Amino acid sequence: MIDMLVRLYDLPESQDLYAKVAESGVILRRPGAYELHLVQDFVREHFSPKWVSEVQVGFSRQPVACFIATKDKEILGFACYETTAKGYFGPTGVAESARGLGLGKALLLKALEAQREAGYAYAFIGGVGPREFYAKTVGAIEIPGSDPGIYVDILPEPPAEDHS
Repeated sequence: MIDMLVRLYDLPESQDLYAKVAESGVILRRPGAYELHLVQDFVREHFSPKWVSEVQVGFSRQPVACFIATKDKEILGFACYETTAKGYFGPTGVAESARGLGLGKALLLKALEAQREAGYAYAFIGGVGPREFYAKTVGAIEIPGSDPGIYVDILPEPPAEDHS
């Protein structure tokens, strides 16, 4: 899967999107260190054990290099950065039940804005799945020759235990 590059100095305006998300009762924020286990549980349930490992790295940074979307004290989505490598965005995901509300875009922008505020001019999105989404949303461009990029020799998940 190819990597993409984002110009952080040329991000789209985000305030209207953030206001729309807030009007629907969703809060976008950095989680506290005391919420690590809750974010890990969400990521494990909805996505990947490998992403749980990356979330742990995001929480090891100060400030926490992760944002969450919550509604009624329930996590709906997350976006991390600076986990796989410096300057990288991801992992990120929104629960299936909350897709289509603009949360993925809002979380992406929150994380990329944080990278810009940290002094980066560019960010990398590694091993991209939805290329069109990133190209349309933040003008990301594909990096030639970046497949597999830094994602080489990834260890497989162990087989699930049979408890029957």
